[in-house]
Amino acid sequence: MDPRRELPSVDRLLRAEGAAPLVAAFGRDVVADALREALTEFRAKLRPGDPPPSERAVLERAAALLACWHTPRPRPVINATGVILHTNLGRAPLSEAALEAIRAAAAYSDLEFDLEKGERGERQAAVEELLRRLTGAEAALVVNNNAAAVLLALTVMARGRGVLISRGQLIEIGGGFRIPEVMAQSGARLIEVGTTNRTHLRDYEEPLARGEDIALILHAHHSNFRMIGFVSEVPLAELVALGARYDVPVMDDLGSGALLDTAAFGLAHEPMVQESVAAGAAVVCFSGDKLLGGPQAGILVGKRELLARMRRHPLMRALRPDKLTLAALSATLIHYLKGEATREIPVWRMIATPLEELEGRAQACAARLRAEGIPAEVRPTRSTIGGGSLPGETLPSAALVLRPPDPEALVAALRRADPPIIARVQEDAVWLDLRTVRPDQEDALLRGIRLAWSRVGAQGES
Repeated sequence: MDPRRELPSVDRLLRAEGAAPLVAAFGRDVVADALREALTEFRAKLRPGDPPPSERAVLERAAALLACWHTPRPRPVINATGVILHTNLGRAPLSEAALEAIRAAAAYSDLEFDLEKGERGERQAAVEELLRRLTGAEAALVVNNNAAAVLLALTVMARGRGVLISRGQLIEIGGGFRIPEVMAQSGARLIEVGTTNRTHLRDYEEPLARGEDIALILHAHHSNFRMIGFVSEVPLAELVALGARYDVPVMDDLGSGALLDTAAFGLAHEPMVQESVAAGAAVVCFSGDKLLGGPQAGILVGKRELLARMRRHPLMRALRPDKLTLAALSATLIHYLKGEATREIPVWRMIATPLEELEGRAQACAARLRAEGIPAEVRPTRSTIGGGSLPGETLPSAALVLRPPDPEALVAALRRADPPIIARVQEDAVWLDLRTVRPDQEDALLRGIRLAWSRVGAQGES
């Protein structure tokens, strides 16, 4: 007999005793939908000779579906991977001040209202002022991400005209977005110069000297990869000087957008926004949610006249950020203005945390786990920046290491914790890097480890 014929009906399940609390909590219609989906899942898995699922099993699956449907997303997780700017986990976590600014802006606010004059104001005025002060630029503009910033700038400055860029800088960013494709969408004409590994000043100058219709020189930073060996690129300042001779502006796409010197924390020097502005770039664009440590945003700083043209362009209406993004970005920038970024912005706090502090925290956590019979150890490891920033650069860190019989089963169980814990499998063990775990998350981390270990960690132990 086909076991699918023995599956209970939705009506029968709705009359079951176990359905009553679900109906009370979620309503009959939604519970019926969940039961239908649960039955469809079981029906797809059943094979001839298999026993049909019990009513209880179907109701439990429906309850799990209902819980999933009614849980807001994205959910907070504990990042124990050691990747500071983890793209899949939302990149930069926001500071407490940024979160409070979002809560405040969710109500009525002075988003586009000048309190001094009592009339309509400019929605980006406050953020622009902060960016001008921090970068030294004449003007600033915020859109919804850095790809949008590049698209807007190219559309306004170079539509229908040529843009010079080194072949070694035709980068692809996360999600498959490529500079040539963004340029094509803007209507600009791509003019590649130099070679993949070596580009010289003369390569840029030749099409300019020939009198080609060049609107812009684009310089793109290698945010997510590194070129080594027989390579050379033209420094930004030399491109600016060349552009000045031919009256062609230079745009610098920095990607990550550091406002602090990463070299001060034992990392390679990441080009800073202030340096690009000082070098004379007409427009500099970068992300808000990478090394800046704020919300997702694309930020443009540079010459007043150019940014004024972008502000007036119809595309700006489609790319502008909402009030919550502006609020969080403003609060993040104020941390830099007050000189407290390494204390208040989570990304920089993680980067700046000394190894000795991480080792002490890891040893304390391991001791608590061992006291409960979980054989945890502490091992040295390396944390990465991630998020397309500082490729190949790492920081020394300390990790909790667990060696269950089945590491993959344990990391899966950790993902089912509340809150979910994201760890990594390495050397047939489960590693949890403390650099990306906040101290106030340690109790939840240990609670999740205990629960996961009790379910799968000790299986197979003698």
